[in-house]
Amino acid sequence: MADRTVRGERVGETRESILVAAERMFAEHGVITVSNRQVSEAAGQGNNAAVGYHFGTKADLVRAIVRKRSAPVEAIRVGMVAELGGDAGVRDWVACLVRPSLEHLAELGNPTWFARFGAQVMTDPALRPIMVEEALSAPSLRQIIDGLHRCLPAMADEVRAERGDMARQLMVHMSAERERALAEGVGTPRASWSDAAAGLIDALCGLWLAPITTSS
Repeated sequence: MADRTVRGERVGETRESILVAAERMFAEHGVITVSNRQVSEAAGQGNNAAVGYHFGTKADLVRAIVRKRSAPVEAIRVGMVAELGGDAGVRDWVACLVRPSLEHLAELGNPTWFARFGAQVMTDPALRPIMVEEALSAPSLRQIIDGLHRCLPAMADEVRAERGDMARQLMVHMSAERERALAEGVGTPRASWSDAAAGLIDALCGLWLAPITTSS
């Protein structure tokens, strides 16, 4: 029994070291350009097949990283949604979209890699569905999106879809740019992740409530 426990702990440590190394390398170099062998070496594994043994394919490894980071973000998100009252408006729902992930990044300290990892994955046609599927599997996120849509002025489905795409781009890439700047020691427009969240919420509220130009 003791041997089994020790072995389980070693397996857990190995998996964690692989996840950390992969997240960093994928964030800095892109998912496609980094091989499983390179990840294994960066994780300090003598066996170059360690990634395949513990996770399977590269897509499986990407999904494991997403799930690892999604759990604490979801916990924050659930708490925020629970605090909303019946009079919640656009800004309240947008805050529930933005603040959980940025708060998690703040908790991790500096440097972090998940924001840049997410940006790399979202620009890869083969891997993007993983990020989207995992995000939409969170019940609180569906609740937030529905709540936001109820507060928005009437707009055509194609306009709503277009603005949803714009909002997603802002959330993904603004976080990634701030994370990159912090890692490189470059100045940022906002002093903290909390302040950055406030600025992003302002921009997204403006985006969702902007006038709609109809086609002539």
